[in-house]
Amino acid sequence: MYFFLSHLAIIDICYASSSSPNMLENLVKHKKTISFVSCAMQIVLFVTCAGEECPILVVMAYDGFAAICHPPQYTVIMNWTVCMLLVIAIWACGFSLALVHVILSLRLTFSGPQEVNHFFWEILSVLKVACGDTWINEVFVFAGAVFILVGPLSLVLICYVHILWAILKIQTKEGRRKAFSTCSSHFCVVGFYFGIAMMVDLVPDNSQREEQQKILTLFHHSSTHC
Repeated sequence: MYFFLSHLAIIDICYASSSSPNMLENLVKHKKTISFVSCAMQIVLFVTCAGEECPILVVMAYDGFAAICHPPQYTVIMNWTVCMLLVIAIWACGFSLALVHVILSLRLTFSGPQEVNHFFWEILSVLKVACGDTWINEVFVFAGAVFILVGPLSLVLICYVHILWAILKIQTKEGRRKAFSTCSSHFCVVGFYFGIAMMVDLVPDNSQREEQQKILTLFHHSSTHC
C-alpha cells in the first residue's frame, strides 16, 4: 500500500508542477504569456500525470481487494515483481498517452499570439484557438478520457463491490470497522476524483458551460494535489 502511495505522491507532485508555477506567475506578475515550447512541455507533463493518476487508483483498489478478500495469498498476489511491473505499466501508459496528444497537437498551426480561455494550457482550450480541422484531436481527447476514466472507474467499482461483500461477511464488528477503515478514504478520493474528471472531460462542451468547466477543472486540479 505504501509503495503505491509513494508513487501516487510523486504523480501528484509532478501534476502540480506541470501548471501551478506558471499559473502563479501569471497571477502575481499579471504576465499571461507562454511560449509554444513551454505549452507543449506543460501538456506533456499534465497529460502524463493525468494518464497515470487513474491507473494508480485502480491498482490501489486492487491492492485493497487482495488484502481484504484474499489475505492468506496477499504476499503471493502482490509480490514485488508484480508491483514493479504494475508501476512500470502505469508510467508507460501515461507517457504514451501524452506523446500521442503532443504529436497530434504539433500538426496544427497557430497564427500569431492567441488567447486561451483557461487558467492553464488545457488541451480542449488550446484546440479552440488552433487553425485548421481539429476533429481528430477532439476525438482522441474523448477516447482517451473514456480509456483512462470509464475503464478504470469500472474496475475500481468491481474491486469495491467484492471488498464490501467481504467486509459484510466478517463476523465481528471490530473486524468490519478495521477492514472498512483501510479502504474508506481511498474510496472517497476515487469518487471525488472520477466524478469531477468525468464532468469536465466527458460532458459535451458549450458556451454556457465553459466558465463552469474552467472552475471545475481548477478545483479538480487543485484538490488532487491536496
